[in-house]
Amino acid sequence: MQSPTRRQFLVSTTAGGLGGLSFLSQLPTVSAAEAKLDTKIVKLRPEMEPIVRLIEKTPRGQLLELVADRIRKGLSYRELLAALLLAGVRNVQPRPSVGFKFHAVLVVNSAHLASISSPDTDRWLPIFWALDAFKSSQARDVQEGNWTMAPAKESAVPPGHKAHDAFTQAMNRWDVEAADAAIAGLARGAGANRIFELFAHYGPRDFRSIGHKAIFVANSWRTLQVIGWQHAEPVLRSLAYALLNHRGEPNPADNNLGPDKPWRRNLELVKKIRTGWQQGKPSREATLDMLNTLRTGSDEDACKQVVGLLNRGVSPQAVYDGMQLGAGELLMRQPGIVALHAVTSTNALRYIFRTAANDETRRMVLLQNASFLPLFREAMKGRGKVGNSRIDQMEPAKVEGDKSDAVNAVFGAINRDRAEAARQMLGCLDAGIPSKSLIDTARRLIFIKGTNSHDYKFSSAVLEDYHHLAPEWRNRFLAASVFNLRGSGGRDNPLVKRIREAFKA
Repeated sequence: MQSPTRRQFLVSTTAGGLGGLSFLSQLPTVSAAEAKLDTKIVKLRPEMEPIVRLIEKTPRGQLLELVADRIRKGLSYRELLAALLLAGVRNVQPRPSVGFKFHAVLVVNSAHLASISSPDTDRWLPIFWALDAFKSSQARDVQEGNWTMAPAKESAVPPGHKAHDAFTQAMNRWDVEAADAAIAGLARGAGANRIFELFAHYGPRDFRSIGHKAIFVANSWRTLQVIGWQHAEPVLRSLAYALLNHRGEPNPADNNLGPDKPWRRNLELVKKIRTGWQQGKPSREATLDMLNTLRTGSDEDACKQVVGLLNRGVSPQAVYDGMQLGAGELLMRQPGIVALHAVTSTNALRYIFRTAANDETRRMVLLQNASFLPLFREAMKGRGKVGNSRIDQMEPAKVEGDKSDAVNAVFGAINRDRAEAARQMLGCLDAGIPSKSLIDTARRLIFIKGTNSHDYKFSSAVLEDYHHLAPEWRNRFLAASVFNLRGSGGRDNPLVKRIREAFKA
């Protein structure tokens, strides 16, 4: 995919004329002195260090143009994606929360998903947007103390045969230094799948940072699958550090703190799920039962509902459909940052659920996801009025005009009336208008109108999850997404013009 895409860009830029690109020769190159590694920061692989240093050291106002020039000279998509992730984990601290400025790291996989799903003509836009987002986060990190990942403490790194136990003990004790040394040892010797299973276990452990820990587990793993496991060590060290964030509270290992209570309770409840729970029957009634519990029940009620449904022989698919519909309904009831993360964290947790092999881990992910959704619902109450919309009762609007007119009407309505836009979206889907037409338009509007990491994180999550829900429910889920998608009436992001100028497209 990488080389044909680059050639296509070269063809398109050549057709438009390259005479205006002479200014690129005036931009600074990375000298040998600049590329020399500071011994106080983590060392990356030699082939990646120069491009990562370029991203780190180039001023924000010049970076996109300079990277465009490097692409013309042979820099591949995969190399740039790797450098972007590595620059993020080396320069942006997942503190005081695994969010805020750390979105520069969390968004890398979302930008990649948007990129690979785009027409060739748009494919570089999400990655260039993410480059600019990194520079913004890097500047904020400098303001907050200029944290940089240091080299692993080699004297503390356990030998390979002891690294697994050392890591689990450190994570259970919430010991940052010991976990950092242990994960370095694991990264150097253990298999990728074995390491993922560990993070799949610890990622959903607590509700701090409103789901970002699980999001980081899923997104970092997915990006490493693209860029190569040879880049894993600094990414995994950042991930372990992020999962141990508890914002200055007493050590969670010795205290029964609020964000940890569902996990402690579910460690016992998980044992009550029947053997053979993976096999079950689809059930519309069960999906609605799960949804109804999420509307009014506590986090404990939601977990007990999961256990009850699975033990009745209901399929995990039907349970997860109820949870994803519940997340989408929260967004309908109060569009905003909390409900948005109910959707994106459920996307991450369902990915972990699909990918993990350990049976107990998969059961715990289901229970933790169920517990998180009522916690999101309760958190919304502190942010203003919460409506009473019901995703299963949404009425589709009548489709007017041809397919193109109908699709345009959906995105034209978003800036005026999101509830009406949702009904129009549902009407289009129920009338047989291909979901691809609506999804492609939604994604392109994110490129043109999007201004923040949540635009990319949210859109990549819902446009992916549409295909994971049962056919009976997926149209309603996608329709609910318009409560946080971009409409055609919004202002263009000026960064898009700058990116296009960089390529002279």
